[in-house]
Amino acid sequence: MRVVIAEDSVLLREGLTRLLTDRGLEVVAGVGDGEALVKTITELGEQAQLPDVVVADVRMPPTHTDEGVRAAVQLRARFPDLGVLVLSQYVEEQYATELLAGSSRGVGYLLKDRVAEVREFVDAVVRVAEGGTALDPEVVAQLLGRSRKQDVLANLTPREREVLGLMAEGRTNSAIARQLVVSDGAVEKHVSNIFLKLGLSQSDGDHRRVLAVLTYLNS
Repeated sequence: MRVVIAEDSVLLREGLTRLLTDRGLEVVAGVGDGEALVKTITELGEQAQLPDVVVADVRMPPTHTDEGVRAAVQLRARFPDLGVLVLSQYVEEQYATELLAGSSRGVGYLLKDRVAEVREFVDAVVRVAEGGTALDPEVVAQLLGRSRKQDVLANLTPREREVLGLMAEGRTNSAIARQLVVSDGAVEKHVSNIFLKLGLSQSDGDHRRVLAVLTYLNS
């Protein structure tokens, strides 16, 4: 699995590189700003050596505002199969929503504090690289909290909202069942109800789990 890291802090960039390589992932490049990230990925793409995933800080030089996430959104538009996992010091709803508003495959948004939870962080990188999602629980809580003001949530029960939040974190039905201390069948029923209430049919395929979250964020 091939990774490109975009982080302006040399210390953190080197730390992430060591952490991932120690667990068998190949870090093919490390850059310090959004422009360099776009250039590096473009060059790798032209050489048919596109990485599986980019791990990028939301804020990078020169303004330290949104260079990282802007680069991520740009690259996702150009390379739809590229996994993108962005890291942020705080939950920034606008950036999270912008990143999630595109394709539902291979996206992630984590707080930097999660990097200290090594196993979960590496699992998130791998999941995003494989086309899954990885959303920080704090991000999910804030985005869904804001979304609760929308009419589209009126038909969901509190338990269905809770299940949706865990789905957005990338958890399987079995993992959700363990978290909520209920049966797998009960979770499957909640998930089916969520899809039904949001108008997501079986034709939407496996991505209904992500589309369910995006429906709220874009309502």
